[in-house]
Order: sequence, then structure tokens, then C-alpha cells
Amino acid sequence: MNILEKRMLAILREGRANFGFNAVKAEFEAEGTRVDEFLRLLEIARRADLKVGLKIGGCEAIRDLIEGRQFGIDYVIAPMVETPYALTKYVAAKNKVFDADERAEVGFLFNVETISTYHQVDAMGEIAREAGVGMVLGRVDFAGSLGHTRDFVNTDEMLGYARKVAEVAKSANVDLVIGGGVSPDSIAQLRSVREIRLDRFETRKVIFDAAVLDGEQAARGMELAIEFELLWLQNKRNYYKSIAAEDEARITMMEKRQAASMAAAA
Repeated sequence: MNILEKRMLAILREGRANFGFNAVKAEFEAEGTRVDEFLRLLEIARRADLKVGLKIGGCEAIRDLIEGRQFGIDYVIAPMVETPYALTKYVAAKNKVFDADERAEVGFLFNVETISTYHQVDAMGEIAREAGVGMVLGRVDFAGSLGHTRDFVNTDEMLGYARKVAEVAKSANVDLVIGGGVSPDSIAQLRSVREIRLDRFETRKVIFDAAVLDGEQAARGMELAIEFELLWLQNKRNYYKSIAAEDEARITMMEKRQAASMAAAA
């Protein structure tokens, strides 16, 4: 491990011990995580004794599900599942890739991230109940579907939507996770939703056990999660910079050789 990865590991261990860290998260969807990046994240998470969540590319992203199974992930999140039919396709896809024993060890969830999904969330809750599939309320995309910016996520109106989704998750007895613009400013809203049901909440890279909201550690935990994400991005940048530069000396030599050959031929 390099120095950045060692600090990342220290943050995860501290977060797990004191600040409700439950898992780290990668995305094959919007984040476009590459396999080599994911393997580094996986190693760091496992050394910290944390779970790993993966957002796949869609409700029927079979290749992503296969790779997630090979990597031994703990949570699978499917984005843009906007209709009951799309949710049935997701359920069928994950059942195709993971056998019954494996499904018992993995938490499968789908994103409630648009107003279109929200309008059908009761019907989708019934499917979720039968399939044992949880929900992730993605607040930033939800705000965007309403024509709002990310500043909307901590408003009273967003809280109303979140509490409704929590009621559906509670009725269906499935996990509820909240993400999207989560910061210390979100703590009051998260606590309000937890009065109904909230199992976990997440920043871009860290998933928290919602029980941390019952104490005073949540804000500090979010600060650590932000530091972890920054280190992750810096480490990723350095990694690809080194790859981009690894052949520079040979390229320069070959260019000079080619130029000399062309000059001699002239």
C-alpha cells in the first residue's frame, strides 16, 4: 500500500470503530469505476473489515452482476428502476446470476431517484416485499427530476418525499438507505426519516449504519467520509498519471530514432 492508501485504511478502521461506517461503495454506473480501481477499493475495505456495495449500470446489467458476484460484494444497487416492470426485471436478473445461497448473503436494493418512481412506489413496495429487495432514496437525482438543484435535498419538501418512501419501506419490511448530497446539514432530515425507518445512509464512497444518528458522532463520521473520498480521488489520479508516464522515456527515444532514420534516408 502507498501512503494515501494507508491513510484511507486508517480512516476506514476509525470510521468502523467509532463513526458507524458499514461499507464502502463503488459505481459501475455514473462513477464508471474500472476493475483495477475496484480491486484496490476492495482490498482496502476488506482489510478494514467493512462491507462493499456496488451500484450496477441498470436493472438488467447482467455483466455487472456477474462481476459483482465474482468480487464477492455485499450490496448491489440498481439505478433508474422507475417502474414496477423494471423492478421485476432487476429481480429476475439478480436471481439469474446469484443462486439462492448467495442471495441470502447479499443485500439487493434499487434506487428511488425520480418523481416517476415515487408516483409508483407503493406498487413497487409490494414487489420489493416479495423479492426482499431494499430501497435507496437518491436525493440529488430526485431533486433533478423535479427541476431542482442539489440545494433542494435538505428542504422540508424533500423530507416529505423521504418520509413517504420510509413508510413504504417500513410496510414492506425492506431496508431503506438515503443518499445524495448527504452532509452534516442532512442530519436532522435523516433523524426524522429514521423515526419511521432508516437502515443506512451514504455519501459517495461510504455507507453508514443509521444507528450512528442516535448519538453525536454522525457529523464527524461524514467529515471522515469526505476525507476518504478525497484521498481516493487523489490516489486514482496518481495511479493513472503513472501509467500515462511510464513509457515517456521510450517514446522519446523512439521518436529520436525515427527522426534520425528519416533524416538519413533523405
